[in-house]
Amino acid sequence: MPHCWRKILRHLDVLQSQVTELHKTREEANPELSSEVQSLKEKLNEHSKQLEQSTEKLSQLELENLNLCDENQALNTASNKKR
Repeated sequence: MPHCWRKILRHLDVLQSQVTELHKTREEANPELSSEVQSLKEKLNEHSKQLEQSTEKLSQLELENLNLCDENQALNTASNKKR
């Protein structure tokens, strides 16, 4: 491994340690804030799941609507031919 890569990796390790330490310090200094953030993350996750389910339901309804439109068009065409 080239020297410059080793130097970059060492620097990344130092930065990662600093980030980890900052997270730990923040959690210790703001336990209420951390629990609030966790609660918001859980709510966001729940809402994301609901949105995904709603999107799937919307896709099903759009497909059903398309099929009904096709069926309606066929019935109208058949009705017009009888006239």
